[in-house]
Amino acid sequence: MAERDFVELIEDVSHSPLWNHDLAPTPLARRTWSTYHIAALWIGMSVVITTYTLASGLMAQGMNWWQAMLTILLGNVVVLIPMMLNAHAGTKYGISFPVLCRASYGVTGAKVPAILRALVACGWFGIQTWIGGLALNTLLVAAWPGWSSVAIGTWMTFAIFWAVQVWLIVHGLEGIKKLEGWSAPLLLLGGVALLAWAARRGGGLVHVLSESSRLQTGHTPFWRLFPSALTANVGYWATLSLNIPDFTRYAQSQRSQALGQALGLPATMTAFAFIGVAVTSATVVVFGEAIWNPVDLIARIGSAPVVMFGAIIVMLAQLTTNMAANVVSPANDFSSLAPKRISYVAGGLITAAIGILMMPWKLYSDAAAFIFTWLIGYSSLMGAIGGVLIADYWVLRRQQLTLADLFKVDGRYSYRNGVNWRAMAATTVAVMPVVPGFLRAAVTPGGQVPDPTWFDSFYTYAWFVTFAVGFVVYLMLSQKPQEGRA
Repeated sequence: MAERDFVELIEDVSHSPLWNHDLAPTPLARRTWSTYHIAALWIGMSVVITTYTLASGLMAQGMNWWQAMLTILLGNVVVLIPMMLNAHAGTKYGISFPVLCRASYGVTGAKVPAILRALVACGWFGIQTWIGGLALNTLLVAAWPGWSSVAIGTWMTFAIFWAVQVWLIVHGLEGIKKLEGWSAPLLLLGGVALLAWAARRGGGLVHVLSESSRLQTGHTPFWRLFPSALTANVGYWATLSLNIPDFTRYAQSQRSQALGQALGLPATMTAFAFIGVAVTSATVVVFGEAIWNPVDLIARIGSAPVVMFGAIIVMLAQLTTNMAANVVSPANDFSSLAPKRISYVAGGLITAAIGILMMPWKLYSDAAAFIFTWLIGYSSLMGAIGGVLIADYWVLRRQQLTLADLFKVDGRYSYRNGVNWRAMAATTVAVMPVVPGFLRAAVTPGGQVPDPTWFDSFYTYAWFVTFAVGFVVYLMLSQKPQEGRA
């Protein structure tokens, strides 16, 4: 362990209203996540149905299989950069995302990016829970065919899967580390098994990929589709590029977090999306129709034991992704709103409740709308916040924070009434150019790719636009770190 990578809290600030045990900096004794743990975290989060079907929306609009793969790979390489930059503070200071936000937004102003990040996570939690419920429904039908006649069977399995996750929330973050560690190899094995089935039943991988052209139902030219598709793929993990300190606060070193992320994210996302394309192309050969949802496919290709095993793998994939990507961050974020009253567990339970209220079955009902409205839309918010955080930590402060003051209402991060107006202004200005395009995309049937008009072009590049504007405007307003009550 490289001690110079770390800064420990030596001042007692436990009396502060900004402090609780869950938000407190991680002590050295608990920074035990190795390169493997970080990589396994990303494998567990990436191997999920929404990754498997990620290429479907792109190919439905007109991309071929290799164009979709290239877009997905490039998007994940791009988002890896801010991911590593924001991860640095988590590892060095042992702090979570909402605590890091206090340095740039102020100890009170930090609640704004925290709640924006939390609400996006609630939407994702609901989507992954809905998909997990569908997998559980398939499992029950395979074990007991009579279940298919239950009128509200899908809703019941959705409720059961939700309840299982609530049970896991109550058992905290260490359980997530163990879950990701032992499930990652099993999830990869499940993906390889599907690919092997596709190659065997589809007449070889080359033949399968040659049939993938039958999945292209749209005719949008590649270079018109590429910008918004790339932005959507950056947006897929734009949320984690902000709250990655929630995990890297437990890393053994900067090398562990950086190498683990580099090994675990781009390759896994692209490989599992490729498996989705190859296997779906094979279904065209074998069944004469494209079956994008792996849950539906598993139900058609095996006996009851095979179906049950496959459904368990799918549910495990949903659990590992949801518990890590869509519970840890909002749990911390909601806790940061009132640290003395809301614990990590309470924050997780709030996430689970809001996730249902956001009606995830509607968010996930249309692949194109999912990509071009949901993913691009929230990526604009995440880009603006990311631009401010990175400008503040890397350019203005040069990775130097006063750890104790992050928990003081009258410390150097109190600014004026706890709010840094410069960060707020930069975030607002950054988002404004993409709002017209988002509103237009939101009311366009089927999530149609926006026409390249002036404002729609801003929306097409939403994450890139808001990140760059937020970064530049914040630096222009802050010639030096604006601390204290300035």
